[in-house]
Amino acid sequence: MTGVKALFALGISLALAACSTGQQQTPPPVVTPPPKVEVAPPPQTQPPAFSRDPARFYTPAHMAGERPVRVALLLPFNSSREDVRTLSNALYNAAQLALFEFDATNILLMPKATGGTAAGAQRVAREALDAGADLILGPLFAEEVTAVARLARDVRVPVVAFSSDSSVGGNGVHLLSFPLDQDVDRIVDYTTLQGITRFAALYPYGAYGERVRDAFQRAVSARAGTVVASTSYPASPEGMYEPAQRIAGAYGGGNYQAVFLPEGGAQLKSMAPLLPYYDVDPRDVKFLGTGLWDDPSLAREPPLAGAWFPAPPPEGHDQFLTRYRRAYGGTPPRIASLGYDGVSLAIALSTLPEESRFTPEALTNPDGFAGVDGIFRFMPDGRTERGLAVLEMRPTGAVVIDPAPTSFRPPVF
Repeated sequence: MTGVKALFALGISLALAACSTGQQQTPPPVVTPPPKVEVAPPPQTQPPAFSRDPARFYTPAHMAGERPVRVALLLPFNSSREDVRTLSNALYNAAQLALFEFDATNILLMPKATGGTAAGAQRVAREALDAGADLILGPLFAEEVTAVARLARDVRVPVVAFSSDSSVGGNGVHLLSFPLDQDVDRIVDYTTLQGITRFAALYPYGAYGERVRDAFQRAVSARAGTVVASTSYPASPEGMYEPAQRIAGAYGGGNYQAVFLPEGGAQLKSMAPLLPYYDVDPRDVKFLGTGLWDDPSLAREPPLAGAWFPAPPPEGHDQFLTRYRRAYGGTPPRIASLGYDGVSLAIALSTLPEESRFTPEALTNPDGFAGVDGIFRFMPDGRTERGLAVLEMRPTGAVVIDPAPTSFRPPVF
């Protein structure tokens, strides 16, 4: 027991000694933190620009030794929709007709099937550009145009598309179509000059209906007019009754002077009779339409007698139809003429020196171009301007009541 006490006492004395001589202890190790490493984010890079090799440009055997002007024609020939396939074939036929009539032996037309999708259009655009396309005609749908545009810009090849959606124009894309806002502007301008300033309107549901509503409101407001009543309607004939009755109820014996019906085909044939049924008399209220009314079958609709609508001057288009029927034995869809005018444009510009034939300056010539659908010109911001006539619907067919301009130059008095 005595030994244990001695060891205990010795331990205490050693501990106290350590406390009293702390300055002689070994200092704690100095820990140096690791260097701070800054990790930079990877650089943001754009996808590599599309490029092409002239050695791979396509020249058919019969043009060996020549420098063909290669024009790609991108259309949904293989669409799942029969009406789209029919339209695509008609556009191609019209393009071929232009080649034949102008005897343009230096033009190499390269048709490609887009499938009607953005991915399909982009794929065949790459094929066409790899093959040396100097100009792209088409595609048809807005999403296709957007998909093609970037590839074409990378190699400075202009696109002359058939879409009517103005939002996809510009930056190398020119729209050879019938702009909706110009249709609306033309008919509103003519109508207000006749003293009509109070309007009603019936719009179809959907994106087109919204676009035409906006265009009509802008056009009427710009001319100090008023849209006193408007509504939208579904595609089904049964669903049209209530909206038509609502617009008729707003008439009130003279509350508006004209009613705008931006519809065509079977839909217009279903809607137009409903307004007289609900006591809107076409003899008192002027019915107004858009270029969708440029359809000979509508002349047989009694409610549309005396109605007004804008359209390209009919003479040139009628002559085109005669030649098309002679060549192919049938009547094409209305806009098939765009195929003819697109190739005619390519032929006209191909006569310029190679370095300037498809430049922005050549394409946006302020004097414009003359086609089977009248004069047109591409604006620098991508818009297209057309010379439109105003026609009146009559039982024997539509007749021009206000001619289309024949030049973009202001008249000299």
